[in-house]
Amino acid sequence: MAIKKTVAPAKVNLTLHVTGQRADGYHLLDSLVVFTDAGDLITATPADGLTLTVTGPFSAGVPTDGTNLILRAAETLRRMRGVIKGAAITVEKHLPNEAGLGGGSSDAAATLKLLADMWDVEPLPMSAPEIVMLGADVPVCLAAPKPIRMQGIGQDLTPAPHLPSCAMVLINPKIAVPTKAVFDGLASKQNPSMADIPDKMDFDTFTDWLARQRNDLQPAAIKAAPVIQSALDRLNKIPQVAFAGMSGSGATCFGITKNMADARHAARIIQVAEMGWWVTPAQILSA
Repeated sequence: MAIKKTVAPAKVNLTLHVTGQRADGYHLLDSLVVFTDAGDLITATPADGLTLTVTGPFSAGVPTDGTNLILRAAETLRRMRGVIKGAAITVEKHLPNEAGLGGGSSDAAATLKLLADMWDVEPLPMSAPEIVMLGADVPVCLAAPKPIRMQGIGQDLTPAPHLPSCAMVLINPKIAVPTKAVFDGLASKQNPSMADIPDKMDFDTFTDWLARQRNDLQPAAIKAAPVIQSALDRLNKIPQVAFAGMSGSGATCFGITKNMADARHAARIIQVAEMGWWVTPAQILSA
């Protein structure tokens, strides 16, 4: 029996500019997205029907019925490709939920790739309307592991120029920040776009460029959960962290380091200081 496995990588918004809002309520974004080697583990085994099992340290509260984005994505692939086979899918949750890391969307995107391979059908393209309907982050997660500039409501994707090799430490105070509340708390929904991403940056040029960009959701997220500011303060005190920011709508924060050794060092410092937080070092993926 052929068992397929893959990692659904954490999606990290290094920048997140909110540039407008459409009449249907969707916000317009401009963001540099990267993926890391930290993520959830997806396993699929051939079966007659479609089932989902959730395990791992962050499995609590994750639905296993048709409301889960993984099963919705699998059903979409079956319908679009005329597949009659099924799969027993297991997701081992290592990323915290509602953390600004695209966990559910990345899980769904990874499952789409995995099942297309297992069922021997053509993968669904990122631009397919059915993919966009699954959620604004699913198309960009299908582009993983390459860094991507994401614009519009998430459907306008452009490969980012080459980024320098670097790592990060990810930290989350183990709180969930509702995305809607953060967007509702925006001071302005009409903000300048992200600056163009320079090509062939070295590490210092890259982190200097990041420091001139924004996450427009960060002030509203900090207001909703002041511990996010504490997380950023922790990161900024570590000499090996060249730039610290918040991913997505929070509450996960990241600190960019030159290499994994520095990321592990930063992670140890924070783990000792905040033993109740989720902390992990991660390599930024380039391809």
